[in-house]
Amino acid sequence: MATKEYSFELKSHLDELDQLCQNLETFGKKFGLSKKLIFEINLALDELFTNIISYGFKDNQEHTIKVTLRPQNDELCLCIEDDGKPFNPIDFETPNVSCSVEECKIGGLGIHIMKKLMDEVCYERCGDKNVLNLKKKIETDDND
Repeated sequence: MATKEYSFELKSHLDELDQLCQNLETFGKKFGLSKKLIFEINLALDELFTNIISYGFKDNQEHTIKVTLRPQNDELCLCIEDDGKPFNPIDFETPNVSCSVEECKIGGLGIHIMKKLMDEVCYERCGDKNVLNLKKKIETDDND
């Protein structure tokens, strides 16, 4: 598999979710990734992007979220950078998913889903940026 990276930027608006999905589809086709893998990546990044937009910025200014995707050997490396307030999703408490719908607290499931879908999640604060690095194994046995 090629080791070239694919990067794109999104504005800090929820209507950019369509652009996120289109970019992931383009990337998936370019690198021959399975529909299942692209779906899982899209779901994880959708949740992450929504959280960044909903909670990450203290002002009403337009911000840019940069997404970089890079196939490397048998895994896909993803990097998401934003200039929002510092937030480490790794430290976020896992919600109680065993409770009934009526008992469950609202919120936190997006981060939980992202952590479950990815094989590795690393966070660092670099200057004024949140940098989240995700890794996902690329399955070679694909039937779609």
